[in-house]
Amino acid sequence: MDKKDLFDFFDGFSLTLAKNLEEIEDIKKYIQDLVEENTTLRLENNKLRERLAQIQETKPGKSLFQGREHLEGIYEDGFHICNDAYGQRRESEEDCMMCTELLFRE
Repeated sequence: MDKKDLFDFFDGFSLTLAKNLEEIEDIKKYIQDLVEENTTLRLENNKLRERLAQIQETKPGKSLFQGREHLEGIYEDGFHICNDAYGQRRESEEDCMMCTELLFRE
């Protein structure tokens, strides 16, 4: 193998390594995003389980006022209570016009 072939081989090898390293970084970023999403979902799941436990502890003959209190609690925890997006996390915990209309309806 002459010097030019050897140089070409190492040049190609270094390009392949650079490409593989870039792919590894992309995979690493994707896994990091998955771990963050998983953590968020676990926290959300725990909050929902706590809320469900609170609801199940209440007496079966609950009044309309108690039901509204539960909905307020769910909404304050950052979840939608409207029909269109019930149970979904509110983006940046911004107020939802439909949810607030349900809460403050007479």
